[in-house]
Formats: sequence, C-alpha cells, structure tokens
Amino acid sequence: MTFDERRKQAISDWEALQQSDKPHILVGMATCGRAAGAAAVLATIKEELARLGIEALITEVGCIGMCYAEPLVDIIKPGRPRISYGNLTPETVKQLIEEYLVNDNPRPDLAMGTIGEGSVEGIPELAELPIMKPQVRISLRNCGHIDPADINQYIANGGYSGLIRALKMTQKEVIDEVSKSGLRGRGGAGAFTGFKWERLWEQPGDVKYLICNADEGDPGAFMDRSLLEGDPHSVLEGMLIGAYATGSSHGYIYCRAEYPLAIQRLETALKQMEEYNLIGDNILGTDLSFNLEIKEGAGAFVCGEETALMMSIEGKRGMPRPRPPFPAQSGLWGKPSNVNNVETWANVSAIFQRDAEWYAQYGTESSKGTKTFALAGKVVRTGLVEVPMGITVGDIIYEVGGGIVNNKEFRAVLTGGPSGGCLPASKLNLPVDYDSLTQAGTIMGSGGFVVADEDTCMVDMARYFLSFTQDESCGKCVPCRVGTRHMLDILERITRGEGQPSDIDLLERLATTIKSTSLCQLGGTAPNPVLTTLRYFREEYEEHIVEKRCRALACTELIKFFILPDKCQGCMICLRNCPVDAIIGDRRMVHIVDQEKCIKCGTCMDVCPDRFSAVVKVSAEEIEVPSEPIPVTASRPATKKEDAGETATND
Repeated sequence: MTFDERRKQAISDWEALQQSDKPHILVGMATCGRAAGAAAVLATIKEELARLGIEALITEVGCIGMCYAEPLVDIIKPGRPRISYGNLTPETVKQLIEEYLVNDNPRPDLAMGTIGEGSVEGIPELAELPIMKPQVRISLRNCGHIDPADINQYIANGGYSGLIRALKMTQKEVIDEVSKSGLRGRGGAGAFTGFKWERLWEQPGDVKYLICNADEGDPGAFMDRSLLEGDPHSVLEGMLIGAYATGSSHGYIYCRAEYPLAIQRLETALKQMEEYNLIGDNILGTDLSFNLEIKEGAGAFVCGEETALMMSIEGKRGMPRPRPPFPAQSGLWGKPSNVNNVETWANVSAIFQRDAEWYAQYGTESSKGTKTFALAGKVVRTGLVEVPMGITVGDIIYEVGGGIVNNKEFRAVLTGGPSGGCLPASKLNLPVDYDSLTQAGTIMGSGGFVVADEDTCMVDMARYFLSFTQDESCGKCVPCRVGTRHMLDILERITRGEGQPSDIDLLERLATTIKSTSLCQLGGTAPNPVLTTLRYFREEYEEHIVEKRCRALACTELIKFFILPDKCQGCMICLRNCPVDAIIGDRRMVHIVDQEKCIKCGTCMDVCPDRFSAVVKVSAEEIEVPSEPIPVTASRPATKKEDAGETATND
C-alpha cells in the first residue's frame, strides 16, 4: 500500500470514528493524568461499560494542558458535542457513565466545557475558558485530541503532509521557508532555526547528524515530556524535514531516562514510521534516507547544553567543550551536526503543514509564533499553555493561570528555569519575547514559568536555584565549579542571618565574573536568579543582613515559634504533636516553646485549632511570654465542652 493510499484510509477511518454511532470516550493518560489517578478512572470506565452492556470506543490521549483538572475524561455521545470533564474519580466517573450514557444527563456540575460544534445547556465552550481563550496551539495542536500511539490518527489530521510538501522543494527553498517563518529555537538560546540549518547545509561531507534535545531538566518544566507523550509524530516529522533540508543521514533523540512514557511513545512511533517507509532508506520513494535512534540520558542537567549532549551520545561523560568549532562545523563524532529542541521540531512540521506566512502572523517582530509554557508554583491553574509571543507576564499569570492561590499577593515569577531570572510585580506588563526578557535580566529558556507568592523569600529562592545549578555543574571550568560554590556559601550564610554588608557587592562581582568566563551556558546563566533578585529585591537581602529578618518567614534560622499567652487555651494538642518535646505545659496551663529544643518544623502551628490561632511564627523579634507555664486566666474564654472531646480525640 502506498503512503497516499494509507493517508486516504487514515482519513476515512478518522471520519468514521467521529461519526460513529457508539459513544467515544477519550481519557487523558499522560504522566500528569496518571499521577492524578487516571489509570483507576480508565479501569472504572471499562468496568461500568461492561456492567451496563454499553459498547463504546475508548481512546487514550495525551495532555491537553489543564493539568490542574486531571484526571480528564471527554465523552462524545452520538449526535452530541464532545464534553470535557475534569477532576474525576472512580466514584464520580461511575456516576457519569450511567447518568449520561444511560439517562442522558450530561452532568454539567462535573463538566469543564464542550469542544467543537454544538452546545449543551449549562456547559460553556472549552475554548472560551480563561485558560484556553488566549491560547494558539501550534506545537500542541494534537495533544489531547489524538491517540499518540496511532500514526493513522496523526496522518488523518494533516500529519506528514508537511514532509511531502518539503520533498517537492529544493533544500535551499526549505531552509528559506523556515527562515521566513521567523522560527527561533525553543530550547532556550533562541537562535534562528533557519540560520542554524543553513550553516549545516553548507558544510561538505556525506555524514551529518540531526539531534533532538529532549533532555528537559529544569525544575517545574514539562513541555517536552508532554509533547512527546501526546504527539510524538509532530516532532519526528519535523526532524525528517530538517534531515532533507540539511542533507543529514542520521539522527538522535536524546531523552532523559526519567521520561519512560515519552520514550515508549517514541519507540512505538519509530516502529510505525518504519512500516510506513517514513524512516530508513529512500523515504517515500525519494532520495532521502534518514535513520533515527533514541539515546536515553542519565539525567545530568549539563547535558541540555548541546556540546555536552553530543559527548553523552558518544558514550563519554557529558561535559561541554569550547566553541568554535561550532556543532555545524564539528559536532557529533567530529561530523557536522545540528541540535534543536523538541518544541522547535514540532513547530517545523506545523509550518510545512501550512506555510511560513501563517506561522509568522503570530508573535512579535523579532519573536515569531507561539511559545509553550509550563505554569507551576503558586498559580491557580497549573498546566501547559501555548500562547503567542508578546503576551504579557501578567496575562499569563492572571488571565491564563487564574491568579495566585488563595488570593495571596504575587511576589515574583521565575522564567527560564534555574538559568533564568525572577521578575517582580513591576514587570507584570512586560511582553514575553526573547528580547524583552533578556533586557529584564532573565531568559525565555525552554519555557518554565514558576510563580511565587508573598510567602516566598526571594533570597532563599535564589539560593535554591543556585544550589541546583551548582550541584549540576560538570566541574570542568573553574568559574562555574568554584564560583557558584562561593556564591552559594554566601547565600546560605545570608539566609542563616550571618551575612555581612559587603556580601551584596561580592555576590555581584562573582556573578559578573562567572557569566563572562564560564565555558558553557550552564555556568554563564547560573547567576541569573541571584542577579535578578539583587536587582529587583535588594531590600530583602539588606533585611536579612542588617535586621536579621526574613519578611516571608521562610528562612529557618531567622524565625521562631511562640505561643501567645492571651490565646492559648491549654488544650495540649500542640504539646502532644511536637516531634521533639519542645513544648512545656499542662492542661489548662499556658504553653511555652522551649527555643533551645525547637527545630522550627511548624507542627505546633499546623495543629493548633483555628478558633484559637495561639501559635505564631515571627522573624527578628521577640514576643513577651511567661518564663514558665501559668494557668489559663478566667478572663479568657474557657474551652467548650465539645473542645474537650476534640482534645481527647487527639490524645
């Protein structure tokens, strides 16, 4: 069967699936869904369908991006719109199957929204929800909609039409199309993709390598993983187009071993491509021959740097090397090579399925297209979003993300992961594009977007991310190996209340030196969280150093727990729950925290009944408390009889 015949069959099968007289149930089975209990939900669906004697079609799909609402289940009932349901459990999905598929009650109370044409009373359109409305899904176009393990569903939705179009063009025309689109690398550096391809195409030699960088190591980032789990063929098609354009004969997908589902999806996809003559020799009857292998990384953050990544593929320790020569001149095994990120390759296939002008209509003058972000931290709607370049920081956090959890005050957002920087509230109107973020002192990075609230200490946040990059340093160059260790020592000293006024200037000098002299970008960007917090939150450093105070009450060495005498009811709940017996007192006696024993775990505050709120956490101040337990005075409200029962329960 020719590919054209396969394509026609795939489209026919897809149309039959959409028009089936049987209910169609789509279950989000990406890592986020599985972590939230999707496997148990899927098992319950199958059990209920069997119990009720209902024949239905079930498709396991990838992440649609609304991770905060997992597990997600969509139901398409014949003659009805597709309805998406969120936060399901085995119990609620059991009710849903019977009430909707049998009794025709669509359960609006469980529904997120409808997808596609048609409406259901009481259920909004999913596309009109705040998290979805600003999005333009290009790289994520198929995630949550197709079975990632079925190549035919990808083909039926335009898959590999971009490759066919590219194969009818010359190599230079393909590269020019990429350049015209304005696509920049989505892995962090933002280099123009067309420029990198042209440098590789110009190199002589029969052996050239293309590499997909799927070594996603930023804390709080999961864009690449979700894309590979939900639509691997979009990435693989992009690589085929790149192979043709640059004259590359072999490729690698470098994916960290901590992503087992993504690797499984890739392995399945490669087997299907082999069957469809989309990989190997003379692809689709043309002169293009290209082979792909999966290389599992061991999880070293430095292997996200392209030269260290190539060293790892070669079986050596992942360590960066000086440039020049650049990878296009001498890369993998000394041969001309090119590395692009997962999201970049998915954008390539989308561009050729449409055209460069269509893609370039989104974004800004210098940052075209869309960007996928992993919203994490203290934001209401965590998940994966794809928005046009140029959207503001505030719109991502408040419009798309729904604002800060528990309506707390926004403190900062870290963009670009550990190599990025922290932006304050004054930057909420900053456009999110490569140039604007760079001017603000941070980077786009691969797309991490970690939101912090008022309870976050910015000094401690800088310390945390610097500790990550310092730990992940390969140690090859002195500025990164020694400099980041010295910076981390200073930050740890400051958070303990042992900082000196001269530490701020010293941190800035060290950071500047490390940025300008490190061998690779891991070291070159490691100081960014420190520099941006010094730039926007310098007063917090000064408070830690001069006043020995942490305004967020996050630095353990700068806080103390006290029990307020006028609120303590002598219920003994905190005393019984203290893990180190640091609380002194007796029933109906005001309790005291022994500061010498206290490990500052906060258990006493957590277990103190809300109606008392007798335990407080303070920084750089003392509260007047009795030196020894005293009786609860009659002037204070006595413990109710029912409180005694609750106290007994906590014995």
